[in-house]
Amino acid sequence: MARAVSRHCPEYVVVPFKANAESRHHIPKQRHRVTNSVAYDAALRQRGSLTVWFTDAAIAAWKAEPRTTRGGQSRYSALAIATALTLRSVFRLALRQTEGLIGSIIALLGLDLSVPDHTTLSRRAESLDVARPRLVLGPAHLLVDSTGLKLCGSGEWLLEKHGTKTRRAWRKLHIAVDADTGRIATATVTTNDIAYAVQVGPLFDQVDGPVASFTADGAYDQDAVYGEVMSRHPEASVIVPPRSSAVQTTPRRQCRRCETVTCRPSPSAAACLGRRRQATTSES
Repeated sequence: MARAVSRHCPEYVVVPFKANAESRHHIPKQRHRVTNSVAYDAALRQRGSLTVWFTDAAIAAWKAEPRTTRGGQSRYSALAIATALTLRSVFRLALRQTEGLIGSIIALLGLDLSVPDHTTLSRRAESLDVARPRLVLGPAHLLVDSTGLKLCGSGEWLLEKHGTKTRRAWRKLHIAVDADTGRIATATVTTNDIAYAVQVGPLFDQVDGPVASFTADGAYDQDAVYGEVMSRHPEASVIVPPRSSAVQTTPRRQCRRCETVTCRPSPSAAACLGRRRQATTSES
């Protein structure tokens, strides 16, 4: 039992250690017993096991292929850079420590391969195209949205320290999540002046397999979005709520977007139409 003193009441207030402890005596405590202790111990030891090997195909593809266009020749292939950056991400190392780890692994395996230095890893990481594996179980239901990302650095420190008036750097992240698995299916990063509809095509370029539905908010209520989805996946259903100012087009211009627009004309459009009618009446 514990005692607590209230600031408004000078008397002691008794606070139980566990709520309803008197009525919980008939509830037995949960017991977790390991029935396969041998396999359980082996699985725990396996978590710390580390095996690293280089296949013959990886050794042959370690050097970059000769370049046929103008420009400098790369020394390491994308496979070598991706291998180093993967080990860096797994062990949470800096670039110099990553260079040392790759060098020690190559030396232990007795391979005659050169080690990419930390400056090369930093430079190639900006333009490295990383393949995102996706388990295709059927038509995907994509949930698409965009958000802003603020870049922090020396400019933010100067702004806070000296109060300088500078434009803050922003980036826009466009992301598509698989509704069935909850995993990130596709993602692109652009500058803050790129519209939402422009990135629908690049998002679909990263999707492997058919798409069953495309769900987004009202910012994607544009004819370009509907046209992009229908051109790539005609059987997909577009689930986008219309904007508050959405207006149905004339029967000559009926499209897939007009099927979801079921609201009245916007106030601005109604006011414009009213002004036109008054002008026509006054002229007559």
